[in-house]
Amino acid sequence: MADIIEMPRLSDTMTEGVIAAWHVKVGDTVSSGDLLAEVETDKATMDVESYYDGTVLHIGVEEGKAIPVGSLLLVIGNEGEDVSAVVAAAASKATSAPAEEKKEEAPVAKEPVAETPSTNNTPAAVTTAAPVQPTDGRIKASPLAKAMAKDKGIDLNMVSGSGDNGRIIKKDIENFVPPASAPAGAGVPMFAPVAGQESHEDVAVSQMRKTIARRLSESKFGAPHFYVTMEINMDKVWTARKSMNEISPVKISFNDIVMKAAAVALRKHPAINAAWMGDAIRYNQHVHVGMAVAVDEGLLVPVVRFTDQKSLSQIAAETKELAGKARSRKLQPKEWEGNTFTISNLGMYGVEDFTAIINPPDACILAVGGINDKAIVKDGQIVAAKIMKVTLSCDHRVVDGASGAEFLVTLKGLLEDPVRILV
Repeated sequence: MADIIEMPRLSDTMTEGVIAAWHVKVGDTVSSGDLLAEVETDKATMDVESYYDGTVLHIGVEEGKAIPVGSLLLVIGNEGEDVSAVVAAAASKATSAPAEEKKEEAPVAKEPVAETPSTNNTPAAVTTAAPVQPTDGRIKASPLAKAMAKDKGIDLNMVSGSGDNGRIIKKDIENFVPPASAPAGAGVPMFAPVAGQESHEDVAVSQMRKTIARRLSESKFGAPHFYVTMEINMDKVWTARKSMNEISPVKISFNDIVMKAAAVALRKHPAINAAWMGDAIRYNQHVHVGMAVAVDEGLLVPVVRFTDQKSLSQIAAETKELAGKARSRKLQPKEWEGNTFTISNLGMYGVEDFTAIINPPDACILAVGGINDKAIVKDGQIVAAKIMKVTLSCDHRVVDGASGAEFLVTLKGLLEDPVRILV
């Protein structure tokens, strides 16, 4: 009897997946544990393995296409077995389930091209144009083909797709040969008219970006945000970090120090280390700090667990490892789940201060700006100091203004006298 493999739910927020690459084709013999496909989810690209032994009899989705969780991926059975009834049943199940309505894009109107009538019967010169994508304004390519083209520096506009509807697939990138450069034309007058052409590219929204849009929209418009901003003198942290890095086995960043200080402050302010659960407020008794990491397609939040109990060297080593996994889309579910508080740092980009949207279900997120030299008054004298601005975004359903301010006062005290972080 044939066995069906469906699109698995590979993360807690996954509703559909894109087949980034197939590793089998119809007729291949597979065993339990063999790699079948790579699936792009909202958070990572993950492998799907076979649960059965047998022959691949049917593949239910093309490479590069998205299907909902639970839809038919492929059928495995005995060679020559008739699986038409199994496939039909799976298709019937998919059509009967509520499906997300797909919006058709309006076709782009084509501008008329003026034709110049010939003054004689001589045939017009025939020119060979480079391969172009369909004129609907989109570059149709599988995720794997796009990644390969990016690595090889290939312009997808120059590639002819051999997939359905001109879609560019893996073999098109592998077989692509750049066209020879045409010799420069002679007799082109100086300041010739510019033959410009308007164009654009519509890039399909990735699973990650869809989830970011949905979750942050729910947070921003569902949770009543308020913001508390404070300036922190980082002079002592600046000096202490230099001393720390002389003996630390891993380079400690300012963000690592802020994470540690925030974790210690959360211990003293459990109202900030909380979550809105709808009919209850959850006060977490453990401290798991998430750190926002920018990746090509959006934002991931790997989590440093029990942050308050770890040394700065441990935090530094873990943040570097998690950030690397996030950027290469290798994070596992246990590494992005369970945060009780989040930190977003844009200081390395020269950003002085900003506000961040709360990462649900957390009640708060801390936005960290850069460290800048500023003039301050100290002991009646104007002196230069290294100042960092932080802004705490709070869910007013859980946290009141005074609680948010008290947390920042504690954080400020820990960073302005960093020895206290270690006590």
